[in-house]
Amino acid sequence: MTESVKSNATIGLGLALNLLCSICIVFLNKWVYSRVHFPNLTLTCIHFSTTFLGLVVCQRLKVFNVKSLPILQVLPLSVTFCGFVVFTNLSLQRNTVGTYQLFKVLTTPVIIAIQSNIYQVKFSTRIKLTLIPILLGVFLNSYYDIKFNVTGTAFALIGVIVTSFYQILVGSKQQDLNANSMQLLYYQSPISSAMLLVIIPFFEPVFSPGGIFGESWSPSALILVGMTAIIAFLINLTIFWIIGNTSPVTYNMFGHFKFCITLLGGYLIFQDPVQFNQLIGVFITLIGILSYTHFKIQDNELSKKKQTKQPC
Repeated sequence: MTESVKSNATIGLGLALNLLCSICIVFLNKWVYSRVHFPNLTLTCIHFSTTFLGLVVCQRLKVFNVKSLPILQVLPLSVTFCGFVVFTNLSLQRNTVGTYQLFKVLTTPVIIAIQSNIYQVKFSTRIKLTLIPILLGVFLNSYYDIKFNVTGTAFALIGVIVTSFYQILVGSKQQDLNANSMQLLYYQSPISSAMLLVIIPFFEPVFSPGGIFGESWSPSALILVGMTAIIAFLINLTIFWIIGNTSPVTYNMFGHFKFCITLLGGYLIFQDPVQFNQLIGVFITLIGILSYTHFKIQDNELSKKKQTKQPC
């Protein structure tokens, strides 16, 4: 087996694991919020802490070596990590699964806008045009969503912006600091946990009256929370690894295919209402996603051909 085949197989396994865990975490988190009513900020802090403990175990097993990194360089990543998880979870808590998932699709246009205007990354005109059906599809779904609410929409939009910066930082920091995903996450997760511990007493009562100590939690609820924490650890690892070995946009385009399954799961598991016009929005969004993927692959192949034809 050649090195390229091994590399493609490894990337494929990483994508498959991320797909499975991402779908599971959406349904489990939605269940925790809607049926168990566990507070969001505390759940997020548990996820971050579990991620750090998991990395400590991996380090002891010599899966990776800890690398000394400047805290100030990791701090922006920790801040956006907190915002990314907290606001997307708040969006999931306040919106239907379908609306939550479709809003996440907006991450791709926002990443392209940020990379184009701030990092001077160039995208072809046809790539930019595929963002029109994506935006239109998300708008149609939100407009006809029976459970549409302003608060949920605000959380979703803030989550999209913070997530976009986070994913861009994940890729750039790994290159700038010459650190792999585990080495970077080893520093980032405890800093993020400490940040949340500071703000939980002030902000959690706003979103979850009573907070973590507002009621007694059953063993089954705590087991469910523990399951989400373990899955969150696997997701955090695979997000870093995939972006580090591909690109933020590639990760997002792969992630868009998850929403087909999560949409269906939302309708079947949580009986989320859906109208015909919403289905049209989903279909239009899919057209944009597939078109983007097709053109992106073509542009990458064309870029590689140009590089190979350049004289030494």
